[in-house]
Amino acid sequence: MMKRIACCLALACLLLVGMRASLAEAPVDYAGELKLDMTSDTLKQEVTVHAFIDGDTTHFDVPASIAASGVLKARYLGINTPETTNRVEEYGKAAARFTQERLSTAASILIESDDGRWNLDSTGERHLVWVWYKPDAASDYRNLNVEILQNGLAVGNAAANNRYGEWCTAALAQAKAQGLNLYSGEPDPDFDYGDALELTIRDLRCDPERYDGRKVAFTGIITMNDAQSVYMEAYDPETDRCYGVCVYYGYGMSAPALNVLKVGNESRIVGTFQYHAPSDTYQVAGLSYRMMDPDDPDNIQKIGEGQPAYAPLDPETFARGTAEVQTGEGVRTVDCAELALFTTVQLQDLRVADAAEDAAGLWLTCTAGDVQVQVRADAAACAGLTADGCAGGTIDVRGIVLRQDGTYLIRAFETDAVTLHP
Repeated sequence: MMKRIACCLALACLLLVGMRASLAEAPVDYAGELKLDMTSDTLKQEVTVHAFIDGDTTHFDVPASIAASGVLKARYLGINTPETTNRVEEYGKAAARFTQERLSTAASILIESDDGRWNLDSTGERHLVWVWYKPDAASDYRNLNVEILQNGLAVGNAAANNRYGEWCTAALAQAKAQGLNLYSGEPDPDFDYGDALELTIRDLRCDPERYDGRKVAFTGIITMNDAQSVYMEAYDPETDRCYGVCVYYGYGMSAPALNVLKVGNESRIVGTFQYHAPSDTYQVAGLSYRMMDPDDPDNIQKIGEGQPAYAPLDPETFARGTAEVQTGEGVRTVDCAELALFTTVQLQDLRVADAAEDAAGLWLTCTAGDVQVQVRADAAACAGLTADGCAGGTIDVRGIVLRQDGTYLIRAFETDAVTLHP
């Protein structure tokens, strides 16, 4: 009898040890256990999302007392997620999607400084913040920085040297122990590991959703270089139309690589085609140039030199025209302005109904009959012209079709791209 009791006790002890081990191995929700202290000396502000950039960068709408523009560019403290803008890295899309999913449905979002000031990062443009959100009105705030680490979607970035360093370190260690995402040793299902698809710019412009996230290769003429991006276009004889695309090369490109991207060159580009939320358009990013391996098929290459052709476009077609394009799912109707995006065009005899001026150049609201066209002219494009001198006059303009806040406009970059009729 005593032997049976001893066996039962031993079995009970083993079960208890097993239960404790199981409990010890249960993942900790660090993002939820960390509590926001509204009485601390840090600065805090409830915000709304202005634009999602990537996993660790979001632009928030804030009072002008915090950022004069009304938009604070937030860089998340303690973390560094894989890239999806300048270059495309494994698990970058997953991290960006995770951040967007949490904040887009949040009942409340609050940003917090690490100390008593709104501190800038090394670029001098982005504020370093902790991001808190409520999944619903009845919930406590959760710390998104810690939650991203907890889910294995970031590496630590000075994770121990900040207000919530212990929480960041613990969340990161747990993600590594569980083998989550970046630490899984598994390929990223959203990352294109294959060879680039050989396409045309027309393919990308007419069926962008089909190629979203894909590694692509194409050729075209570089028409403009602005803000670490080049605009490229190529003429398609079948449709008798030019198609354009924006290529973001970012910072850190070598001098030989930048020479490939010189305006007027015909170049072959290899990169990842993806949706860019801040501009609400698709672009190509993740370029590479290996000087020591010139035959690498992933290199960007200069093919020759050419000159961009400014396609004449009448205002009526620009503002109201449509065209049918073939996609992978059949024929669809697209606005002509959408098809002309990132191409160089020329419009004539526009009457300037309103004009405004700032340090960068002129903003011109133009009309042609009952059609309205917006023109943004850089200082070089409108040298010698003023807002008062243009108002009520008639102009010709050549420039690139862009979209801003949902409105298509012509942006004139080059010298004398805006001509005022006498």
